[in-house]
Amino acid sequence: MTTFDILAALLTISAAFAYVNHRLIRLPPAVGLMAMSLVVSLVLIGVDRLGWLHVTGIATTILERIDLDDTLLHGMLGVLLFAGALHIDLRELREQKLAIGALAVGGTVLSTLVIGAATFVVLPWLGLRLSVGYCMLFGALISPTDPIAVLGILRTARVPRTMEIQIAGESLFNDGVGVVVFLTILGIVSGGDQVTTRAVATLFVREALGGVVFGLVTGYLTFRLLRSIDHYQTELLLTLALVVGGYALAERLHVSAPLGAVVAGLVIGNQGRALGMSDLTRDHIDKFWALIDDIMNAILFVLVGFEVIRLEITGRAVTAGVVMIPVVLAARFVSVAAPTWALARAVAFARGTVWVLTWGGLRGGISVALALSVPPGRPHDLIVTMTYLVVIFSILVQGLTLGRVARRFSDDLGGVSDR
Repeated sequence: MTTFDILAALLTISAAFAYVNHRLIRLPPAVGLMAMSLVVSLVLIGVDRLGWLHVTGIATTILERIDLDDTLLHGMLGVLLFAGALHIDLRELREQKLAIGALAVGGTVLSTLVIGAATFVVLPWLGLRLSVGYCMLFGALISPTDPIAVLGILRTARVPRTMEIQIAGESLFNDGVGVVVFLTILGIVSGGDQVTTRAVATLFVREALGGVVFGLVTGYLTFRLLRSIDHYQTELLLTLALVVGGYALAERLHVSAPLGAVVAGLVIGNQGRALGMSDLTRDHIDKFWALIDDIMNAILFVLVGFEVIRLEITGRAVTAGVVMIPVVLAARFVSVAAPTWALARAVAFARGTVWVLTWGGLRGGISVALALSVPPGRPHDLIVTMTYLVVIFSILVQGLTLGRVARRFSDDLGGVSDR
């Protein structure tokens, strides 16, 4: 199959699943599309094992050609993050900057350490072993909440506005932070004795701060270009070039492209929207990026569901994945509770913040993509299986019940958390 054939098939399947979900099942789009593709994947595996049709080999070949980790991390991610950041109010984000910063940076690092340590302790009880480095690598890739999944669910969940900004802001920024932490630990695992503490610190600072600065610079330059003309077709192309071209350039400069995309989206979505666009341009850009966001989300969650076909599943690996679900949830609780308790006097958190943020910390395609990028070998297969089971639980169970959890606390929209 050619690249065009694969794209055509993905779009057709995504459209068919979206129609069935909207018409009959009526689940949140992310949940519905992933559930249907997961069911189809399991049916194909069953049919293949019964010997009726040998289709999983063909499906695996197609999925390997798509290469989810490369497609998402080096393509779709920038578009999805930019589209998500485009509609975040920077004024509200600034009001919650302490909470978002603590959750996105401190929370992600703390979660990585807790999950890594717990994985190292728990796996030997199951007859499995991973080195400390690979346990921390698993902690790094499963710690960031997925902005694609989170923002999609937030559209239908009733949460206090301050909590919504905290969840959205954290999910947008901890994705970039999580990727940086993952790459740093991957460098340690791959580099062995050649990796020094100074080299690790330099890599982290260059990726994280470099990505923020890159996003500010490219976003501001694009804003100046938008302000100098009034032609929505050209302005739309400029934002597209900012996302796609900027993401590619950031990767060449070895700075965090995800963080760059988020910051650029905030600049264009606030300063650019207020001072650089006419009403006509603003309307077209909003509709364009909303449409792109919906299409890519649909394709992504269909792909995540189908990726189960590629898994080399063993009983012990499945058991480990099931055990990791409560471990990841517990680590999420700790990584949310610690920053919120530390900032209790400086930031007013809505009632139930810790519980909603814990349950709303959805994992999605980014964790799967990072897991698939782990070097081949036994650790790769185990990490991918554990990641996949945590993601399935996160999207199908947490995603479906987040609205109910949020509604338990919706009677007090402005109060302080009762943690």
